[in-house]
Amino acid sequence: MIVIACPGQGSQTPGFLNEWLELRGAQEFIADASERSGVDLATHGTVSDADTIRDTAVAQPLIVAASLLAWRELAARTSLAGVGVAGHSVGEYAAAAAAGVLTDGDALALVGTRGRAMAEAAGRERTGMAAVVGGVEADVIAKIQAHGLTPANRNGGGQTVAAGSPEALAALAADAPRGARVIPLQVAGAFHTDYMASAVPTLAAAAAGVSVADPDRPLWTNSDGTLVTEGPKFLELLVSQIAHPVRWDACMASFQEAGITGLIELAPAGALTGIAKRALKGVPTVAVKTPADLDAAIQLIADSAN
Repeated sequence: MIVIACPGQGSQTPGFLNEWLELRGAQEFIADASERSGVDLATHGTVSDADTIRDTAVAQPLIVAASLLAWRELAARTSLAGVGVAGHSVGEYAAAAAAGVLTDGDALALVGTRGRAMAEAAGRERTGMAAVVGGVEADVIAKIQAHGLTPANRNGGGQTVAAGSPEALAALAADAPRGARVIPLQVAGAFHTDYMASAVPTLAAAAAGVSVADPDRPLWTNSDGTLVTEGPKFLELLVSQIAHPVRWDACMASFQEAGITGLIELAPAGALTGIAKRALKGVPTVAVKTPADLDAAIQLIADSAN
């Protein structure tokens, strides 16, 4: 089975949308996505600088819109029957739309609300995140918790993200787990922790107004890596996810159990294929960063079908 992965926050880079907007219908799609999300995605995806697109309220809808644009273009060029999908953190909204749980428009509207609510929550108190790379996972998690931090993203492939106060993160860096490095991340707050709890009611209220369907293809959840069977339940998980850890490691374990034969990461790609190369050894990957990468993705899907 081919799994198509939708990336999370931090995968965006200045100007990455330029080549995508040259595709037929792309400008119209991004214009509609901008209206739905309340963010000028064309400007932020083409000319805004790194600091601007790092803003949570901007980054989240920008990433989801780019993933959906890449998904639409891939679907127009090849059959995606039988392909599974999953998203990392905010990428779950793109995955929800790809699996038919949400419409593109509703996914983008919810992500706009999510980004603004999380940005507001992050502004209430100084917090941050740091990637812990290497080491023994059990030891890494124990050390993170010993410093009063949350293992907010358990990404697999030797990467765990710690989240909490700047002081605790600094203490962790000075007391790194054996064989591990602690790398500060350029994010606005401690996402996927209790620090984001104030954003949950805002997103829940917005989610109450959207239509939802059961997935029409295999779809895995960040909650515990299991397959989603009920759309309404997945929507509940999307809402609560912002204050709960991401278990991408569990998703990848489920991919293996399902017999994954390749992983394609949608734009703006790179992070999830990097993790997959370490955690899913021998599984071919394609990072669809630009439209030119679609040919390799199509070839991987064709190879898997043979």
